[in-house]
Amino acid sequence: MTISAHASSAVLVAACSAAGLDPSAAEPIRIAENEIWRLPGQRAIVRIARPGQSAAAVREVNVAQWLADNDVPAVRALPVDQPVEVSGRPVTFWEELPAHTNGTVHDVVQLLKRLHPLPVPDFPLGELDPFVRVSERIDAATSLTEDDRSWLWQRHEELQRQWAQRPSGLPDCVVHGDAWVGNVARTARGPILLDFERVSVGPPEWDLVSTAVKLTTTGAVSAPEYAEFCDLYGVDVTEWEGYELLAGARELRMATYAAQHAATRPEWAKEAQYRVDCLRGRRGPRPWKWTGIM
Repeated sequence: MTISAHASSAVLVAACSAAGLDPSAAEPIRIAENEIWRLPGQRAIVRIARPGQSAAAVREVNVAQWLADNDVPAVRALPVDQPVEVSGRPVTFWEELPAHTNGTVHDVVQLLKRLHPLPVPDFPLGELDPFVRVSERIDAATSLTEDDRSWLWQRHEELQRQWAQRPSGLPDCVVHGDAWVGNVARTARGPILLDFERVSVGPPEWDLVSTAVKLTTTGAVSAPEYAEFCDLYGVDVTEWEGYELLAGARELRMATYAAQHAATRPEWAKEAQYRVDCLRGRRGPRPWKWTGIM
């Protein structure tokens, strides 16, 4: 795919021009809620966010610098004036990673052990919202029946009420917000943390739940892998009284993410429906076998 083949090519071209980069050979890496493009020969990655995400883009760049200042292995923002906003879409620019593979559960916990003890920075991060964009995703999930969407709304409201009265746990800290193997790159120099869109202040259990549900909900993480994760971090979040709440919120996010994209990508409709069926008790007890859609 070339940039001329995609509707957002004008945004990419204008943003790169403002940053002094050449977009003529840009290659798409991932086109989803956010668009990720590679600029060959420039060791640069361009991230085009959704409209209305300017504050989040500023926060991501600030977080990247803060992590660098604290020697946390993480993707670095390019030293350009950013973010750049084009047609209401904030665009950020990042160093291209060296050769890498997806991270492992071991890598995730190593990075969380580096992140969670850090003092909260002096720029605004905001409080963790486990339900950010869930409403929009349900609205967009037109491949589902109205009955299924109604159930998702009810589940959403139920979990929000429980979140407002959640039990206490570990002290709040800076959390990544979406800490799973897909947001960690394994390089020859070790694991590197990616994607700071959801970095905020909140219960560290939220970062731990992302791995725990891969054991208890989807079966993507083995019992020995999870035992090592808990041993390295020093906590098994599944033993905490608030686990079912946080796991339920994570499951809802995963189901509505698939459902949102199934509305425009029919090849994902079967997986989206399967996830909703699981949550509604139509596919037996956990763990289920959810398949990634991107």
